[in-house]
Order: sequence, then structure tokens, then C-alpha cells
Amino acid sequence: MTTPWRAAVIVLTVLGVLLAMNQVFFWNVGGLSLLTNSYLYLILAAFLPVVFIVNPLRKVPLAAKVGAGRDDDAPVPHESPVRWYDVLLMVVAAAVCVYFAVNGTRIKNFGWEFMAPTTATVAAFVLWLVVLEALRRTGGTVVTVIALLFSLYPLVAESLPIGVLQGVTYDLPTLAQVHIMGAEGVLGLPIQTAATILIGFLVFGVALQHTGGADFFHNLSMSIFGRYRGGSAKVSVASSAAMGMMSGSAVSNVLTTGPMTIPAMKRSGFSATYAGGIEATASSGGSITPPIMGTAAFLMVSFVGVPYTEILVAATIPAVLYFLGIYLQVDGYAARKGLRGEPAHRLPRTLTTLGQGWPYVLALALLTGMLFVTGSEAQVPYWVILVLLVVAVLRPGQTFGLREFTDFLVDSGRTLGNIIGIIAGVGLIVGGLTATGVSLSLARELVSLVGDNVVLILIAGAVTCFILGMGMTISAAYVFLAIVMVPAVIDLGVNPLAAHLFVIYWASVSYITPPVGLAAFAAAGLAKAPAMATSVAAMKLGAVKYIVPFGFALNPALVAQDTPGRILLAFALSIVGVYALASAIEGWTVGFDRRMPVLFRVAAAVGGFLLFLPTVLAAVAGLVLVAGSVLLTFLTVKSAPTDDDAPAVRVDAPATATA
Repeated sequence: MTTPWRAAVIVLTVLGVLLAMNQVFFWNVGGLSLLTNSYLYLILAAFLPVVFIVNPLRKVPLAAKVGAGRDDDAPVPHESPVRWYDVLLMVVAAAVCVYFAVNGTRIKNFGWEFMAPTTATVAAFVLWLVVLEALRRTGGTVVTVIALLFSLYPLVAESLPIGVLQGVTYDLPTLAQVHIMGAEGVLGLPIQTAATILIGFLVFGVALQHTGGADFFHNLSMSIFGRYRGGSAKVSVASSAAMGMMSGSAVSNVLTTGPMTIPAMKRSGFSATYAGGIEATASSGGSITPPIMGTAAFLMVSFVGVPYTEILVAATIPAVLYFLGIYLQVDGYAARKGLRGEPAHRLPRTLTTLGQGWPYVLALALLTGMLFVTGSEAQVPYWVILVLLVVAVLRPGQTFGLREFTDFLVDSGRTLGNIIGIIAGVGLIVGGLTATGVSLSLARELVSLVGDNVVLILIAGAVTCFILGMGMTISAAYVFLAIVMVPAVIDLGVNPLAAHLFVIYWASVSYITPPVGLAAFAAAGLAKAPAMATSVAAMKLGAVKYIVPFGFALNPALVAQDTPGRILLAFALSIVGVYALASAIEGWTVGFDRRMPVLFRVAAAVGGFLLFLPTVLAAVAGLVLVAGSVLLTFLTVKSAPTDDDAPAVRVDAPATATA
């Protein structure tokens, strides 16, 4: 990106963030109090142009700048020239959004949603097209086609031959007005949540990375887990979980931590396929890792109508179970393959690392504590960002000057622009379903179709989430299903928080599952491994992610929606369940270091699944099966020799290397 366009992104980002701060802190600069719709239009005016700068229509390979010694397998660098048509889209996007912002009061008072003047109607058509193009550049062609079809759906809703899909029909000009000036289209709940809560949290994640948080969490993971068997893989799990708290994005997590962790895993003896699978699986947990989860978790705030802190608490146990499952499988694999840890002298020391990284620990502690203590969760991240930046500037030995600050602003603008572009486009899907009234009828039909069978509708929902997740972003898939499927699940007695988290978990499954597996494919590229094989390995490692959602949908104690005693009991049983599943999948009894025969693996897997269910009978049966399979394995199978603390035999070092 050239300097003038970097400057443009910085200016737009600063304006957008200041606008958001003015709204959440109630500054009312100049005595101006913005209506919600005017504020949202101005947010779009700030960040939609950024989309067309950071995602230009054409990308040209930088052949002349590729060095002669470059690795042939590395990705080809691209420049991103901003052309005249990108500039035109930027100007048009900003102009029409400002026009609507200026007329925000008239839109509300005179009902422009259904009866607007000609100029406003033409502007609505223009913004409709601009939003679709922004969605295409940020979310891809598939999700754009889906959004286009749903946005046009109200034109023919009355004449469709399928009764459940029939709804209110609109003419084209009125539909444009409803989408752009109504409260359920582009300006619906998704963009309302993004503009009030999400902006601050996303900028906090970028600030944490740019002030050194990524390196700190990687070093901390190395100091804690590096010396144990399979230590490099356990570091990947821990550092990717920490990165998830910063970004909430699976692919960006892979690209951030993968270049460090994947080569380390391969040197330690892990196959390229398995190393890529570990990184992809751990990184895909970003969207479910508190305290900064993915975009969809923030959208839950509006759909469920609860504070973000309640969502944070609800998501904690499932996230712990997910990463525990990966950790135990990695340990079992390392034990089976005889992989050992790194020598202690090569690793950073834990206390030293914590001492050097105290600002990042303080930042996360401040963020979490203030979320629970203060009355406004939208304001909290801005205070913590201020603390991080001040410490970065004043801290001896850390360079955070003008260049680093501008890089931080550009990266913040890129992140915010891409998210706002996606969410604005997702609003068209919401608008199409809501305007016709079909969203309610679909939920009713789903309930009548499955009767009172909760498990059946959960299975149908899981399949739907997975299919949608292959072509849509997690947030887009979540918004669609939060409108169509979640009400039906709740009607059958599932806890609302559990129902919404169920959708988020299963929408994110597509990141590691064939045939798409975006996170797995990205990790495969870094590991130089076959993409499909890496995706299969990631799917196997992330098996807990497929089971845990059914557990908390059927047992709300796993999302902290019960008495403290029941929550602790459910958590304890689910830990045993995850242990059993991990041992069964890897064929290794972790902690007892014995290979588990096939029959015992089946018994452990069944028992592990039963331990997620809320009934006493299921818990007792699960414990019996797990205990029996582990005990019989211990009694009938000879122990394998292990040495957790011995150094690894590295493929790029002499075999005689010692601690």
C-alpha cells in the first residue's frame, strides 16, 4: 500500500474510531447528538471506503521485487494498486452514506423506509450495490451471491410455490428503501452491534498484537510447555488459544502463529500433515475463546439481549474443553511416536517471560475485570487500549514510535473495514428474511417438522451450520441461523445462550472440515503438506468441537446456566469425557502411557459422550465405561517407556544431541 493510501486509511480509521468513541462515551462534541441511524451511516461512510483501499479490484504480482533466492513454495507477493474505479466506489460510498446521515431525522420522521423522495430512493439503490461489492471483496463471491438472492427474495416471496417460503412482497423501489433506510436491513442488529461494541474490541486486539502481545504469548507458551513431550505442538495449542483472544479469526491466527509453530513441530518429529492440523485446529478456536471471541459472539449481545460478560462466562467452559481435548490428543500422539520436549536451556524462563510481558497480562486482566465491574462494556476496551499504547511508548527497551503507531492504525483500519464490509452485507440477508415475515414461519415449520425431538433439530442445525459455514463467514452464517433456526431450538426447551453458541461452534467447524477447511488449507500451505490430508488431521484433532456443542445444548450447566454446584459437577464430568474422547481418538491412555485396544477405544468414546449429558443415568454409565476401558487397558497392555523431560531428537540436529 502506497503512502498516500496509507494516509487515507489512517484518516478514515481515526475519524471512524473517534466517531464510535463519541457515541459510546456520550461526548456529544459540539453539542451534536446523533440519532442511531445517522451514526450508523457515518460509520459506514468511514469504513466502506477503507474496504476499497485495502481490497482493490485487481492485484498484480510483484515479479520485479521477488528476490532470486526466494523459496519457490512461498506465496508470490502482490501489490494492490488502487485504480480509478476503486476511488469512484470510495467516493460514492462516502457520499451516499453522508447524505443519509444528514437526512437521518427526516428518514425517521417522514417514514422514508416506505415512502422516500426520488433522490433518497436512487441513493438507496446505489448504496445497496456498493454494500454488495464491499461484501464481495471482504467475504467472497459465494456469500455475496447468497446476500443478493436473499435481498431480492421479497420481490417474489408471495408467488413462490412452497408455502413456508411465502411472505410479504415488495416492489423494487420500496425494497431498496427498506434495505437501506429501514431498521432491519443494512442498519439492522449486526451493524448496530458492530458500531457500538465490536469496534473497540477489534482495535484492542490489534493493539495487543502491535505492542508485542503475540510474541509474549508465544514465549510464555514455550516456557510452560516446551520441555514436555510434543512440547512444540503444545506451544502451538497454547499460543493459538492466546492469539484467539486477540483476533478471533481462524485464518489470521494460522498466518500469525503458524510460521513459528509449524516449523518447530516438524523439527521435533511431527509430520507436516499433523503439524498443519494442530495449528489449524488450535487456531480455529479463536472464534470461541474469551475474553475476545469472534464477531459472531458480539452479535449475540443483540440477538440474545444479554450483556457481553454473560456470553463471556457462558463460553468459558466449552472453550476450556475444546483446547483441553486438543492438548490431550497432542500428548497421546507424542507418546505414541516417542516425541520428546525441547532441552530446558533452549527455552525462555517462565518468571522472566512474565516479568517482561507484564503489560499484556495487565491488559487482559484489566479488560476482563472492567467488563464485570463497569456499567458500559462498550467503553472498556478503549481504556485498555490507552493503557497499552502509553506503556508501549514509555517502556524502556521497547520501540513504539511514529512508524509503529501508523502501522497499528493501518492494521486497525484494515480489520475494521473488512468486518464492517461483511456485516453491512449480512444485513441484506437479515432484511430479506425479516421484511417478508418468513423468518418466524420457518422457525414454526421446523418445530412442527421434528415434533418434540430436540436431538433431531440439533443434528439438522449442525448440518445446516456446517453447509452455510463452507460458503459464508461465521458471522454471516450465525446471523442467518439466529433468525431462522435458533428460535425453533429455543421453543423446544434449549437454553437461549446455549442455542446461539451451538450455532457459532458449528458454523466455525467448516474452517477445519473438508471440503473447504480454510484454516486447514492455510496451515497446509505453511507446512508444505497436502491440503485435504491436513484438513482430515485437523478434523480428527478437533473432534471435541463436534461433540461439545451437543453437550451444552442438552446440558445448560456447561454454559454456566445453572446452580454453581451443578455447573462444577458438569464441568468435572465433561473433563473426564474429553479425556476419554482424546484417549479413544489417539488410541493412547494419556497419563497411563498404554496403547488402547480398539474395543476399549469404542467403549471410552461412548462413555465420554455420555458424560456430557445431564441425566444421572448417563453420567453413571459414562463413568463406568470410561473407568472400565482405562482400567482394563492398564491391566492388559504393557506400559510403553516415556521420558517427558528428555530433549527432542531433532531432524535437523545430530542424533546425539543432549540436554
